[in-house]
Amino acid sequence: MGVAGSTGPVMDRDEVDRALARLGAEHEAIESSLLALQDHAGRRLLEGAALTGLTKDRWASTEQSITLLWAYFDAYAGALDDARGVRERKRWPGREELVELTDLLRGQGVTLSGAATHSAPTIGAGISGPAKLTERFTLVELVSRMNELYAKSLDMVVASDSVWSALPARIDLLSAELGRTSSLAHSVGVRPGEHPAGDDLEAITAELTALRAQVIADPLAFWQSAPGSSAPGGGRPDTARYDRAARALEEIRREIEAVLTVRQDAEQRLLQLRDVLSRADRTLTEARSARGEVLAKIAASEVPAVSGPPTVLQERLATAAEYRRHAQWHRLSPLLETLEREAEDELLRARESLSAVTAPLAVRAELRGRLDAYKAKVARHGMAEDSLLIERYDVARRMLWSAPCDLRAAEQAVLRYQQAAAEVLVPRQSGPTDRRGDHA
Repeated sequence: MGVAGSTGPVMDRDEVDRALARLGAEHEAIESSLLALQDHAGRRLLEGAALTGLTKDRWASTEQSITLLWAYFDAYAGALDDARGVRERKRWPGREELVELTDLLRGQGVTLSGAATHSAPTIGAGISGPAKLTERFTLVELVSRMNELYAKSLDMVVASDSVWSALPARIDLLSAELGRTSSLAHSVGVRPGEHPAGDDLEAITAELTALRAQVIADPLAFWQSAPGSSAPGGGRPDTARYDRAARALEEIRREIEAVLTVRQDAEQRLLQLRDVLSRADRTLTEARSARGEVLAKIAASEVPAVSGPPTVLQERLATAAEYRRHAQWHRLSPLLETLEREAEDELLRARESLSAVTAPLAVRAELRGRLDAYKAKVARHGMAEDSLLIERYDVARRMLWSAPCDLRAAEQAVLRYQQAAAEVLVPRQSGPTDRRGDHA
């Protein structure tokens, strides 16, 4: 016979030796992979975890696949030992041995019970029909089955381990940061039920607790497979919920730091507020006093009324001080910002009121200065004894230095004196070039 049944041509000795060497290498590689899978940290964690959801279902299937893998491997190793035994009978095997070796190496010489081959629901030829009592495989088919089972089992184990390696540790670090932030928040009065940030911190705490429990129980629910990747464990942990919690905590942390800054600067800012309001009060007091003086000294002048001190701001300043005493920094922070703006506005209003009230006195002072300046100018030109100038100066001076002063009449008197002085200092001449004529 030139062939061995349905296995094709009978293998010669060199072909047999090369096949045994290749199958032996595959045996060693498969054994190393199976032992590595058996010792994988992720597999040990899966065995001891209280799993739920997708991970629970996938692990039940994977456990059956691993059991079947070892059954396949034992059958493979047994078939390989049988082939080696036949090859070792003779140094130069005859046709009978070569036919037998060809059947072992290329034929369906590996027999497994149907119970073993159907222990993994995702693998096996009899999934859709009743289980066979036995199934026969070639060594090549058996290696292909083992590779497929191993890849799927390793993928599930690596994915679970990747999630467990990434998320719980990050959640724990974020929880520690959350604890520190909550402690700071409590110290500045940011508490649940009293401040929105306190409620947010409580919500983040609940979210991280729930997230960690879910990650531990069902890691595959937090795994994103890489599109198109066939490598075991191709993908990455899904950190979307963790990232949202981290961002929310960062926003609250910045808010708490702002409140802490308020706590550090509160005393100085309160002192500055008191100083601004005190200056505004003093300015208003000065404006009220000036108004009385204006009414007494200036006639026929409309003097605006001066308002009283800003009692509402003083009350709110007292409230701010109360917040500081009771460490209610979250309430103090926005109140201080508002008070600082309003206190500056109040000081500006007080200054404007003082300016408006004292405007008539400023006008009188300007007229007095102008009158005396023209008198000095007249004196420098030797015209101080001019009778008209003396008369008009005296009229203007009596008006400006008497009380009450009629500003309109006084201004006209000053203008008349200016005009007379101008006429005396620059007399009209018949020619434009000679302005040195007699001043009689």
